[in-house]
Amino acid sequence: MNTESITLEEFLNNDYESYEYVKGELAPMSTPTMVHGEISTNIVTLLNNYVRQHKLGRVYTAETTFQIGESGRKPDVAFVSQARLPENRNQASPIPPDLAIEVVSPTDKVYDVQEKALEYLDAGTKMVWVIEPIAKTVTVYHSPNEIKILTKNDIITGEEVVSGFQCAVTEFFE
Repeated sequence: MNTESITLEEFLNNDYESYEYVKGELAPMSTPTMVHGEISTNIVTLLNNYVRQHKLGRVYTAETTFQIGESGRKPDVAFVSQARLPENRNQASPIPPDLAIEVVSPTDKVYDVQEKALEYLDAGTKMVWVIEPIAKTVTVYHSPNEIKILTKNDIITGEEVVSGFQCAVTEFFE
């Protein structure tokens, strides 16, 4: 298949490992470092244990593609509430997640990460967490105008998106 010129539908129906579909083109994803993998695993473990225990929905890893407007994105971690789970889950998700989580990689540009967070919100994602491994912070996006930064001294919560979930920010970085 010619990967230089594909449609969003073709991207969503095929497995393009290590790529996202952005602005009509395949966009290579950063190669994750071990630290990136450790942080992602910590988040998946903490969030998934809580979500499963309370039967709130499903948690997904970076292998899962979500249709985000006219893009196909693969957040590092994502949550979809039980009420919004698509009936057919043997395909890429035709809906954006309720919560999208991105772990910043050393090669990521701040501009691109912020643009991606706003793209999630524009598509209907209720909350985005951007995890910054060097500063050990979490930037929580609710809208372009409602953004807060949490440090290692703070508690992060799922607010109304993952009701009842909370943990110390430091747990993401252990």
